[in-house]
Amino acid sequence: MLVQDQPLSNLQIELLKMYSHGVPDHQLKEIRTILVDYFFEKATDEADRLWEENGWSNDTMDEWLEGKDHD
Repeated sequence: MLVQDQPLSNLQIELLKMYSHGVPDHQLKEIRTILVDYFFEKATDEADRLWEENGWSNDTMDEWLEGKDHD
């Protein structure tokens, strides 16, 4: 039995309401793909914003990989 210490997020509650009657496996796979794509896009947008805001470049990434600090 799974015991959850934290309350459900607003997204979890909404998804539970929408799919309380279940969906076929092929639709579940499609929904997972949509969610993954959505959150991947959000993460990419945030990374792009940080790159722009901080003036990072491919050289910055190379320096990080080599363990050098970048100010």
